[in-house]
Order: sequence, then structure tokens, then C-alpha cells
Amino acid sequence: MYEVSDFRTGLKIEYEGEPYLVVDFQHVKPGKGNAFTRSKLRNLLTGRVIQPTFKSGETFGEPDIEEKQMQYLYNDAHHYTFMDNTTYEQVALQKELLGDMVNWLQENSTSTVLFWNGKPITVTLPTFVILKITHCEPGVRGDTATNVTKPATLETGGTVGVPLFINEGERIKIDTRTGEYVERVNY
Repeated sequence: MYEVSDFRTGLKIEYEGEPYLVVDFQHVKPGKGNAFTRSKLRNLLTGRVIQPTFKSGETFGEPDIEEKQMQYLYNDAHHYTFMDNTTYEQVALQKELLGDMVNWLQENSTSTVLFWNGKPITVTLPTFVILKITHCEPGVRGDTATNVTKPATLETGGTVGVPLFINEGERIKIDTRTGEYVERVNY
């Protein structure tokens, strides 16, 4: 069990029967009256953020949450199959659970899958991935005065804006949190 005084950023609690992540909190002790805590919690199932206020001494359950390192194997029309790196158990996740992350998902890459009550609820990809460009229009000479980008299609099917000097066949580093180009990778 957790108390309000145990709150810290990143703590996972069970509130109203669902798992939440403490995003922000502020302990307040007014001149008169009881102490309370303003908080910002993100629902791990829906992603919705709420801002409840709790009285000092309130308790919360510890959610049945487990993080597993899993390797992405393959996908079919609606499911993406991941394998637990320790038990070799395979789990098929629906495309809706992954959202835009499918644009950066490489076969045999390792991701963190968060399970709640034995059910997968979120997937966290590595912060950066290196992908090969499969299609990209050639850059036009003389257009380099400003920070101009052009669309590039990646080996995973995703599209990202890249600088004009990047060409088809090159490998680039992508930030999976924002989906933006970081740098060209030579090797």
C-alpha cells in the first residue's frame, strides 16, 4: 500500500480500480486546515490525465504491474507478435495498442511491454532506432538556405521529414518519442 506521502514522479498506483502513473504532485500544508496533495495522474490504460486532490493519509493499492523485455518477431494483418526474452512465451498485440509506434518497429528489436493483471497494456520502444531509407526524392541544389525537409519512406513503412542532403539507401537515426529525424548514421 502507498500513502500520499509516498508520491514521487514515476510511481505506479492503483486508483479507482485502474493503474495510474504519478506524473506530478505537490504537497500543500496551508496555515489552517489539513494538509493535502495536488496531483497529476496518467491512466496507463487510456492515457488520459486527471488532476485529483488527496487528503493527507489517504492510501492506494499497488497495481499488479510487470515490465518485461520482449523481442518483436513479426506481424500479420491485425497483430504484432512479441516474444519474452526469458521464457520464450509469445504474445500477439493488437495494432491499436501500438498506434504510431509501428512506424519505428524493427524485427528482432527489443522493447519493454507493460502488463497489468497479466494483460499487455503499453509498449515502450527504444528511444532511438536506426532505419534505412527505401524511397526519397533527390534534393535540389540551392535550397539549403533554410531548414527545409523532404519526406523519406523508411524500411518499416513509416515516413519522416529529412534534410535535403539525405539520399535513398542511407541509414538515419529516428527519435521514437517524437518520430523525428536525429542524424545520419554512417556504417
